[in-house]
Amino acid sequence: MGRASLMFLIVLTTGFFFATYNLVAMIMHYRSIGKWTHVDSDGQIFLDPVTEMPEDVKTEKIAKMPFHVALTATDAPYSKWQCRIMYYWYKKKKELPGSEMGGFTRILHSGKPDNLMDEIPTTVVDPLPAGLDQGYIVLNRPWAFVQWLEKATIEEEYILMAEPDHVFVNPIPNLARGGLPAAFPFFYIKPADHENIIRKYYPEEKGPVTNVDPIGNSPVIIKKELLEKIAPTWMNISLKMKKDQETDKAFGWVLEMYAYAVASALHDVQHVLRRDFMVQPPWDLATGKNLIIHYTYGCDYNLKGELTYGKIGEWRFDKRSYLGGPMPRNLPLPPRGVPESVVTLVKMVNEATANIPNWDTE
Repeated sequence: MGRASLMFLIVLTTGFFFATYNLVAMIMHYRSIGKWTHVDSDGQIFLDPVTEMPEDVKTEKIAKMPFHVALTATDAPYSKWQCRIMYYWYKKKKELPGSEMGGFTRILHSGKPDNLMDEIPTTVVDPLPAGLDQGYIVLNRPWAFVQWLEKATIEEEYILMAEPDHVFVNPIPNLARGGLPAAFPFFYIKPADHENIIRKYYPEEKGPVTNVDPIGNSPVIIKKELLEKIAPTWMNISLKMKKDQETDKAFGWVLEMYAYAVASALHDVQHVLRRDFMVQPPWDLATGKNLIIHYTYGCDYNLKGELTYGKIGEWRFDKRSYLGGPMPRNLPLPPRGVPESVVTLVKMVNEATANIPNWDTE
């Protein structure tokens, strides 16, 4: 039995409480964590994209530092079509100037091969035992990374943890500096607002709750040796959080993200926060020099180009509309007036589906 497998058996428990949570749509500004830089002609405030980086590591790199791109996935049709689009854009951006993207692995935690094995580089790992994720499928993610890190041969020193619903909009350099991993700060991950809960897993002797970064595990660029230390703790904390009713209720669908942030802090690992790592339409209006489009939110607009979030629009793009299989090719473009980030997303999806062979295969 491997080291990771033994650790997993130790933490297995029963009686997990589960509740399903709906994502409540809220229009709100991102947490202000950077320096104010300027206000453009439309009144939009821009932040310094690099935040909380020590001055001694704000230096230009001399040599390339390639990183391995890894994402976890299931064999469900909904996961498959997202992975295919993601891998298409990985190949398109990998060799462009400024890219330090190395190899690629889809970590398939369904326990058996699927029909994308020849299309996308894939490592098959085991899912959690039946029923343990309590319907919260993302709970398989840290366990999948533990297994992959234990069994795979990874040439690169760094790893980018990505997700199927990421589209690489620009070539991605290695954002990690001086041994510090880089991560995207999520406005809804607020450890300080949940100090009483965080303290269940991050004791006072470890330091202030502000040591817990406002991040999830993705997107993160991190040294492989650091992730090897963090991943088992991330898995254990995820399971413990899911077992605790108060934690499960408070964190809901982002529980596993908090678990990664806490696990990193327990290992005294803090991340350089990069706002330019990712945009999330429809709230982020422009792609600009940002690196990834994350299409987790539905985009609903009327024919005047006005956002109707929370109400199905006359025009819409929502990945959840295609739970049972791939979306059709050549989706209609948004109406005039819809933000550039949404337009770019749909154009990139259409390009991928037009060029991926046998797109209609589930």
